[in-house]
Amino acid sequence: MVGGDNLYSQWVGWAKILLPLCGLALLSMLFLFARGPNDGTKIPLAQVIDLARDEKLSAPEFSGLTDTGAVVVISARSARPLPDRPDTATIDTLRMQMDNPGGSTLYVTGVTGEIDGRARIARFSGLVRLQTSTGYTMETGGLTVTLDTGTAISDGSLEIRAPMGNLTAGQVTFQFDTSNTGHQMLFTDGVRLIYTPQG
Repeated sequence: MVGGDNLYSQWVGWAKILLPLCGLALLSMLFLFARGPNDGTKIPLAQVIDLARDEKLSAPEFSGLTDTGAVVVISARSARPLPDRPDTATIDTLRMQMDNPGGSTLYVTGVTGEIDGRARIARFSGLVRLQTSTGYTMETGGLTVTLDTGTAISDGSLEIRAPMGNLTAGQVTFQFDTSNTGHQMLFTDGVRLIYTPQG
């Protein structure tokens, strides 16, 4: 009987040592396999150095007030100052919203562009889409906005979808009138209208 008690005591003693070790080994394997293979999210050192050297703002927003009281807000995915012109920033994936005190709104989206802080001019490059709260939608190859006055002029021809039909024009100029009743659109350089009767 004494030998059996001794064997049991030895077994319990070994179990006190081995079971925690087995548990520790299982936990270690669990954390090891939970990491999974390298998913390729590490940034190369050269890219880290470039990011540290490159001056860039992520998700910037510029806002201001025009002479006519319109509120202008320009946001972008990123912006970086030009080395030779520190007052000018190039911007990517930009949006602009211009709210007139009279209630009308102009929305502009573009691929790239720049904001000249000294001249207070925003230039949209590439494909630019414009939309008004009055139902006009248009696309053009570029747009220049004077932030002091709120005047926007397309750089070239454009196609317009309007409430009364489809238009093409060589240029459009948006300006907010001084009576604050809304914005005015002036289409020039060969305007063509395909009228669509309502109803």
